[in-house]
Amino acid sequence: MSRWIERLAKTSAMVGGIVLVLLTIMTCISIIGRAGLSVGLKPVKGDFELIEAGVALAIFAFLPWCQLRRAHAMVDLFTARLPAQINRWIDLVSEIVMTVALIVITWRLYHGLTDKLRYGETTFILQFPVWWGYAAAFVPAVIACIVSVYMVSVRFSELSDKRPIETGGTIH
Repeated sequence: MSRWIERLAKTSAMVGGIVLVLLTIMTCISIIGRAGLSVGLKPVKGDFELIEAGVALAIFAFLPWCQLRRAHAMVDLFTARLPAQINRWIDLVSEIVMTVALIVITWRLYHGLTDKLRYGETTFILQFPVWWGYAAAFVPAVIACIVSVYMVSVRFSELSDKRPIETGGTIH
């Protein structure tokens, strides 16, 4: 199970990285086009709309990997001195809170997706349906929820085993 979860999270992050690289290239082309208006160049039409949808996808695509690798910002100034068993409880509670937050965010994202789909809203310049961006972000949000639920189970196991569990090559 842990290998499947790791592959799912890694694939999601890779997609997010590819999208960010493509957005960067498009942004550079658009800037060059704006700078070269006097020589007949043009910016990429609807670049702001594409960036808005693409960055939303990328952010959600990185969440599963971040959740799996415990890469969220942590401040352990006080908890570093606590006994390991207390830190395991803190990790479990933190994981549960993050899972609940991700589920709520995904639920609301789905609600926004269905609203945009129902009303047929489109972007101003490119006229592509706004729900496409919501759908693109919804898929990795669901993956983040799956990974997060898995990580709650990892934290429960750590609590009962009283030792860190290795998942995906990283000690958690």
